[in-house]
Amino acid sequence: MSHGFELEGAVKAPEIPEGGILEGINRLMQGLHTAIMFLSSIALLLASLILCSSVFLRYFLKIPTDWQDEMSVFLLVGATFMCAGYVQSQRGHIGIEAVASLLPPLVNRLRLVFCDLVSFLFCSFFSWKSMLLLHEAWVDGQTTSSSWAPPLWIPYGFMTTGMTLLSLQILLQLLAGIVRKEK
Repeated sequence: MSHGFELEGAVKAPEIPEGGILEGINRLMQGLHTAIMFLSSIALLLASLILCSSVFLRYFLKIPTDWQDEMSVFLLVGATFMCAGYVQSQRGHIGIEAVASLLPPLVNRLRLVFCDLVSFLFCSFFSWKSMLLLHEAWVDGQTTSSSWAPPLWIPYGFMTTGMTLLSLQILLQLLAGIVRKEK
């Protein structure tokens, strides 16, 4: 449940069935998500340190900095997109559950499968478009317009990887919802 509590009568999101290929893929994804969460935590810490040091250097020591904003944005973009799959694995994305307790279990299960299908299609499209941006930035050697001019393939790479992992996580949960047996 995405709200931290269980609604009376609501159908829980499908869990990955034990045994079989889905469990193996889920374990692999969970290990990957754990490593990404660790690295993203470091990225958030670095972004905050970079911005704080920039404020100190500019306002107290009068030393100009021109790279800190883009570096912080790159770190925040990376952390945000790369963690999306983990958040989905916890069903932590925003969801509206107001009707869940009003629907019969079978209808609610179909609603969850439908929502996962639509989410998967949207995120797969986003991932594909991100791949095109990444390819274009790489081939054309695109950079930002600042004096530091870091390559744009870096944030596009984070977007592409993060959205691909999110799409795979949704697909895993969609398949689990389809094969789930009622108890």
